[in-house]
Amino acid sequence: MLSPLVADVSVRPATPADAEVVTALQLAAWRERLGEEAVSSIDPTVVAASWTAAIASPPDPRGRVLVAAAGPRVVGFVATAPSAASLAAGGPDPADPATPEEAAPDGWTTELVALEVAPADRRQGHGSRLLAAAVDLARERGAHHVGAWSLREDTSRTGFLTSAGLAEVGVRRVLDVPGGEREEFLLTGVIQPEPAAAPRPGQHDHPHPH
Repeated sequence: MLSPLVADVSVRPATPADAEVVTALQLAAWRERLGEEAVSSIDPTVVAASWTAAIASPPDPRGRVLVAAAGPRVVGFVATAPSAASLAAGGPDPADPATPEEAAPDGWTTELVALEVAPADRRQGHGSRLLAAAVDLARERGAHHVGAWSLREDTSRTGFLTSAGLAEVGVRRVLDVPGGEREEFLLTGVIQPEPAAAPRPGQHDHPHPH
């Protein structure tokens, strides 16, 4: 018996052509979390233009926008940027091609500005793949921590983040949205260094003297 076809899944860098679907995913997520009143006055074309600019020319070279695909469909995305504290700290030019240790000896924090998956495509690993890819890219640029904000009542998002190793750190902020104020709290996690590759057979740390 033939096995059912399974769509190829992947994560790739976003292109300006993805801005429209990224906008749709973001507005759908806002509608789900904040209610219709919070998004009814938002012009999707303005949001799409902002995403096009962010994808084509990130305001900070450490920022990334990645999309998750199932076959030809874009089903989710993640956007990252240095946290406000990392930006305020300044430091060497992040575009400098120096090694991560030289460019940022104390590291920096990458923040998940957005991480959304279409409702029909959740619980299929897309969110985990997006998060893993974003963390890998941040690690390559010297990031030592990852942070994300979650609404107090959004137990699904909070559960996803905590299962990935993030934890609440006692920092909160209040969003002023139509319909009232909403509280978010910050979760952070340590980005572990990439494990050293095991030596291939025949390789030694210290060659034997002749």
